[in-house]
Amino acid sequence: MENMMGNQTKVSEFLLIGLSDNSQTQDLLFLVFLLIYLLTLSGNLLILYLVFSDSQLQTPMYFFLGNLAFLDMTYSSVTTPRMLSDFYTIRRSISFPACTTQVFFFIYFASSELFLLAVMSYDRYVAICKPLHYINIMSWKVCTQLASLVWILGFLYSLVHTLCSLRLSFCGPNTIHNFFCDLPHLFQLSCTDTFINILVIFLVGGVLGIGAFTITFLPYIRIFNTVLRIQNNEGKLKAFSTCTSHLTVVFIFYGSILFIYFIPTTSYLFAVNRLVSVVYALINPLLNPLIYSLRNKDLKAALRRALHDMVSE
Repeated sequence: MENMMGNQTKVSEFLLIGLSDNSQTQDLLFLVFLLIYLLTLSGNLLILYLVFSDSQLQTPMYFFLGNLAFLDMTYSSVTTPRMLSDFYTIRRSISFPACTTQVFFFIYFASSELFLLAVMSYDRYVAICKPLHYINIMSWKVCTQLASLVWILGFLYSLVHTLCSLRLSFCGPNTIHNFFCDLPHLFQLSCTDTFINILVIFLVGGVLGIGAFTITFLPYIRIFNTVLRIQNNEGKLKAFSTCTSHLTVVFIFYGSILFIYFIPTTSYLFAVNRLVSVVYALINPLLNPLIYSLRNKDLKAALRRALHDMVSE
C-alpha cells in the first residue's frame, strides 16, 4: 500500500522475496525449516529444563548457558514463523510498523547474545585461570547482575537503532531481498539520507561491538596459556572441551554478523546474503544446543538422570 506525499509516493509496506518461488522447492524447504525450528525449540527447551531442574548444573556456567538457550529460542522465533507462513502466502507483504517491530526484536536478541558470549568468556577465564577464587568472583549476585546487564545493553542498543530507523522514509522500490526485515534492508530501500543511521552503527555499535569482541577473545590468550600448563591430560582435555564449545559458537556467530552487516549487499550477493541469513537466524540457534550438549559430559549426565527419574516414576 502506498500513500501520496507531495510529489513523492510514500511506501507503507514492504514485499519480502522469501527463499523460493518454486512450488516443489517450497514444500521441501518448508518441511526442512519447520523441522529445524522444532528441533531448535525442543533442544533449547531441554537445556533450559536441565539447567534449572538439575541441582548439579546450578553453576554460573550453566546459568549463562540457560540464558543462551532462551535467547536462541526467542531470536529464532522472531523470523522463522513468519518465514514458514510466507511459503504459502501469495503476497508476502509486511507493514512498516511490523517490519520495524521485527527489526527491534531481532537486534535485541541478537545483540544480547553477542554480549552474553562475552560474559561467558569471562566466566571461563575466571574458572580456568582463577579457580580458587571462582566461587567468590562469580557469585550468584554477580551472575545475576551480569545477565541483567546483557539484557539491558541489548535492549538499549536495539532501541537506539530502531528509533533512528523511524526517521527514514521510503518512496521508491519496496522489495526486500530476504525473508525478514533487518537494518541493511531498510537502509538500502530508504530515500532518506542514511548517514546518521550508519554513523550511529559505527559509533554505538563500534564501541559496544569492540568491547564485546575484546572481552570475548582476549581472555582466551590467558586461558590457553593456563590450560597448556596443566600437567593432567584429563584436566587439560576437560578445560579445552568447555572452551572449544564456546569458541565454536562464537566463530559461527561473529562470522555471520560480519558478512551480513559489514559486506555491502549488491544484486550479485542477494542469494548469498539470504543463505548467510538462514545460518544466522535459523541454523545458529539449532547448532548452539547441539555443540554444547554433544561435547558436554555434565549435560549428558543430567539428561540420563532426568530420563531415569521419568522412567522410575
